[in-house]
Amino acid sequence: MNEFSRRTLLGGAVATAASVIWSEPVRGQYVWQKPDWHSEEFTKLINSSRRIKQVVHADAIDGVRFLRNTKNSFNGLHFGHRFPLDQIQIVCGLNGQANILNYSDYVWQKYRVGEWAKINDPKTGQPALRNIFYASKVGPSAQYSSEDPNNDDSLYQDTNIQALQSRGVRFVSCHTSTEEAARAFVKQGNLSVYPEEVAKDMVEHALPGVVIVPSLAAALAIFQCEGHYSYMAA
Repeated sequence: MNEFSRRTLLGGAVATAASVIWSEPVRGQYVWQKPDWHSEEFTKLINSSRRIKQVVHADAIDGVRFLRNTKNSFNGLHFGHRFPLDQIQIVCGLNGQANILNYSDYVWQKYRVGEWAKINDPKTGQPALRNIFYASKVGPSAQYSSEDPNNDDSLYQDTNIQALQSRGVRFVSCHTSTEEAARAFVKQGNLSVYPEEVAKDMVEHALPGVVIVPSLAAALAIFQCEGHYSYMAA
């Protein structure tokens, strides 16, 4: 066999191997193992020494009732019962469709989240291409016109995620739900990518401060049994 024949045969073998590799589906990582995620922030929440610890759980967007419940709980604990802010820890644990609120405008626009979740942007009347539940009423300035907790224009009546985060509320995302949403986005958009690629893209564009856990169902058990958090279903 001459050199040209050997090169041709080798090249054909490499091309065949490559085609096998690239046609192999990227497996969905529904089940995260311990090394797959950063558990430090979750552990800190579990081990919090604050007196009042509550996890608010939502699996449906449902008019974002869970955000209003979170605001009401925080106001009741601080103003009504006089617990100091540094003794209150509220966590919003989201799975199912509600989990998508943990993700940025990048995700909402790229994967047409508003169309999937049937959420319209009040500014356009069209399916939302941004996370309309994130930005506070006053935006980056964080300057509210009133300090009166009864005033709709105060921080204390702002139910958007950014405002609640500024008060110390932590948001937790279910990775299993993220994987499920990724498959829905691929199907909705007829995308020529593997769902796992979409899931990884989403994880890289979670909102600031969001803690992503392998499974919210498991995390809720740990919050209650190990962290001694009270539980409220929104």
